[in-house]
Amino acid sequence: MSPDILPSEHKRELVHKAQAMTSPLYGCSPYKRPVRQYIEMGVVNLDKPAGPTSHEVTAWVKSILELNKAGHSGSLDPVVTGVLPIMLGKATKSVAALRLSGKEYICLMTLHEAVSEKKIRKVCKEFQGPLFQMPPIISAVKRAVRVRHIYYLEILDIKERCVLMRVGCEAGTYMRKLCHDIGVALGCGAHMQELRRTKTGPFREDTLVTLQDLKDAYVFWKDDGDESFLRQVVRPMEEGLSHLPKVIIRDSAVDAVCRGAAIAVPGILSLDGNIKKGDEVCLFTLKGEAVALCRSLMESGEMLQNEHGIVATTERVIMDAGTYPQGWHSKPK
Repeated sequence: MSPDILPSEHKRELVHKAQAMTSPLYGCSPYKRPVRQYIEMGVVNLDKPAGPTSHEVTAWVKSILELNKAGHSGSLDPVVTGVLPIMLGKATKSVAALRLSGKEYICLMTLHEAVSEKKIRKVCKEFQGPLFQMPPIISAVKRAVRVRHIYYLEILDIKERCVLMRVGCEAGTYMRKLCHDIGVALGCGAHMQELRRTKTGPFREDTLVTLQDLKDAYVFWKDDGDESFLRQVVRPMEEGLSHLPKVIIRDSAVDAVCRGAAIAVPGILSLDGNIKKGDEVCLFTLKGEAVALCRSLMESGEMLQNEHGIVATTERVIMDAGTYPQGWHSKPK
């Protein structure tokens, strides 16, 4: 693994097991959905401003797009800015998969006393890897010691008592607690001065949009019928699932999965070459539509070699039943 990437950024290779065609009579590419359906099954990579809570920002997005539901990818404190993907409408079914993806932050830490640069770099290096962390007193979770993984911690600059660093970490890591613990290890004390999130799973800073962008794009479509800008600021929810191991299934297997069935070996066409037992995987159609989130019961090698057996159990159905025709038949009574 490269030392400066998140687990979701590993290169994935799709391996083909069988070939099949897809019919144009049902389903469609996520990028070609009718605009209202496109919004209802979309995601916005929002640049959260300082001040409001993540919940307030999500409520504003719902109001702007006239939606009943929206869900964010993991809370940011009011003073924190940056990447806050928001799943829209029916796409909220998949928000849990995004919340559990790795995050990256740019953090400004202030030391309470002067410390040599050599010591700062040495101590910060020791905080890479798994570490025990107790959530701070003011937090959204129960206070209990838990293990969180720091994938990388790179010091970008040190100026007097200010330390600027880039941190890639597991979901649920508290950056202000990390700064406090580094201060304790240095023996001088420290606190988080400023924080910006720069990555959440597949979402990065270079694709961020603002609330104003979103409002403008929606007004352009409602008033003038111009949907081009709206399709740029709202993206298909499938882009928010691209960090998960992928399994592509036959059209004939889609409806059964949409009704809660597990996926069996004969229904598979292609798959990620690195799937392990117990992994969360996402099933896709040949057109690229997300069907369901599943839990793998086989490794990739077994999926490729076996001709029968259950590949994965369905945990969260995303696509509506009836989108694809029934490809299975009930036994007569």
